[in-house]
Amino acid sequence: MKIALIAHDRKKDLMIQLCTAYKPVLEKHELFATGTTGLRIVEETGLKVHRFKSGPLGGDQQIGARISQNEIDCVIFIRDPLEAMPHEPDVTALIRLADVYEIPMATNIGTAEVLLRGMESGFMDWRQFSDSEHKHALEPDF
Repeated sequence: MKIALIAHDRKKDLMIQLCTAYKPVLEKHELFATGTTGLRIVEETGLKVHRFKSGPLGGDQQIGARISQNEIDCVIFIRDPLEAMPHEPDVTALIRLADVYEIPMATNIGTAEVLLRGMESGFMDWRQFSDSEHKHALEPDF
């Protein structure tokens, strides 16, 4: 599976703790992350991560583009709900795309853990078996 990992600044330590705790699960998958989050994950856990730009510099939008091309299967986005973000419209667009394309998304540590445990137990295997017709059926008809 292709997993996107994103964390707001005050939540990056929590993301590192999550990645450390679930390293045996995460290392079986292809990981993507926004710039700084990805760098910290690589440096502090040794996991292999494809890095995009930093969130405020377009990284959230790059991940959103991957979602729209059915190239991301799951998003773990540890958000800071108590801090206003200058790139909040990008964050909102990313969440919307995950909903439009039916991509499971965790926005806090509790739901992230549920997603990772589900992956570990095989509850996300349906994403790997969706055929191209199903992928096209998910495309919005605007």
